[in-house]
Amino acid sequence: MKNLAIFDLDHTLINTDSDNEFPKFLIEKGLLDAEEAAAKNEQFYQDYLNGCLKIEDFVAFEIEPIRHLNRTQLDELHREFVETHIKPHISNMAQMLVRGHREAGDELLVISSTNEFVITPICHLFGITNIIGTQLEVDADGYFTGKVVGVPSLQGGKITRLDEWLMARGETLADYSKTYFYSDSHNDLPLLEAVDEAVAVNPDDELLAHAKKRGWVVLNFM
Repeated sequence: MKNLAIFDLDHTLINTDSDNEFPKFLIEKGLLDAEEAAAKNEQFYQDYLNGCLKIEDFVAFEIEPIRHLNRTQLDELHREFVETHIKPHISNMAQMLVRGHREAGDELLVISSTNEFVITPICHLFGITNIIGTQLEVDADGYFTGKVVGVPSLQGGKITRLDEWLMARGETLADYSKTYFYSDSHNDLPLLEAVDEAVAVNPDDELLAHAKKRGWVVLNFM
C-alpha cells in the first residue's frame, strides 16, 4: 500500500496566505475599494487566526468583485495574481518536501480552507492535482454567485471533505500504509490528530505548543 501525504497550503506550502492576499490583489486592480475592503479583509484574517471565521461571509466579500467575470477573464486575473503575490513566497524547502513524497510514490493531496478557484492553480505549481478547497457555487451560465457549496474545508470540515474524497475513490485512510498531514494552523488540529504523522510547518503559537506536547515534528520554511 502507498502512503498519503496531505498538505495545507497557506503558510505551509507557501509562505503567505492566498486567501488574505487575493483581496489585496483585487484592491490593487481597482476591483475593491481600498480603504473599506482593506479593513474588512484584515478583520476576516484575524477571525481566521482566532478560529472564529464565518467563511461564508468571507467568500461573499472575496467573490463579489469578480462575479461578473467570465472564465477567460478569471484565468487571466489569476495568472497575474500568482506571478505577483504567490510565486515570490514559494520556498525551495516546500518544493523539496513535495518532491520527496512524490519520488517515494506517495499520493499527494492539498486540503485548504481557501476556495478552490484561488488554490487550484497554486497547487498545480507543485504538480499536485488532488485538491480540496472550499467549493464555490456557480450559476447556470458558469459565473460565481458568491455562495459556498457543501461543507467548507475549515477546521473539522477538513475531515468531512477528506472522507468524501476518499469515499469517491472507494477508499478510507486505512487503505494507506501511512498518512501525513502538514499544516501551520491550530485550526487544523482535528485533521492533524487524525493522521499517522502530523507535522507542524511554520506553526502558529497554539499549534507549536501542541506539537511540542505531542512530540510532533516542527519545520520552518520561512
